Amino acid sequence: LVLFCLLAGVFPGWSETREAMFAPITLYTQFEQAPPDGVLEALQDEVESIMAPIGLRFEWRDLGKGGGHEVSAELAVVTFKGRCDIARLLARGRFEGKLGWTHVSDGQILPFTDVSCDQVREFVQTGLLTFPAEDREEKYGRALGRVLAHELYHIFANTMRHGSMGVAKESYSVQDLLADDFQFEAKETQMLRTNRPKPAVDSTPGMM
Repeated sequence: LVLFCLLAGVFPGWSETREAMFAPITLYTQFEQAPPDGVLEALQDEVESIMAPIGLRFEWRDLGKGGGHEVSAELAVVTFKGRCDIARLLARGRFEGKLGWTHVSDGQILPFTDVSCDQVREFVQTGLLTFPAEDREEKYGRALGRVLAHELYHIFANTMRHGSMGVAKESYSVQDLLADDFQFEAKETQMLRTNRPKPAVDSTPGMM
């Protein structure tokens, strides 16, 4: 396993052309514990808001509910580790460690990625406590979405490199995950538009 972090960058006016060229990418998700609806909605909305201006669109499917016979031109499988909620937040120091990682085999980037809900929550919990209670699920879900967008960058830009700024940089601050806006920088945006790997899988994968 190789750890990769998050991304940024927007080129206006490109999305319509991109949508005409590429079908939506299927994201198969599995959670060790089901997240609250507010967290899941914010997570998905954040990934879409980061990726849609670049021209990447997604269809979200629950891997546990799949019939195993769907055909997908492009896909990724995302596993969310731990507990993806905001119960029992603590006002304590920042956690430093892996928030997400993408699988690599023999130098080949695989379409499998993991996000640690527990570690993301521990990292941002002090920051979450500064927001009204009714806003915390959305903020936490958005942070998870930014970690996932970073990992999807590695898969769909087909690169192990990181950017110097934005979603594709190697490490994040709490502010990066909780700020109102966080996007790819121009160089990484271009890589996502031009470096797409050829699909290696054409049907739903089995359980990991």
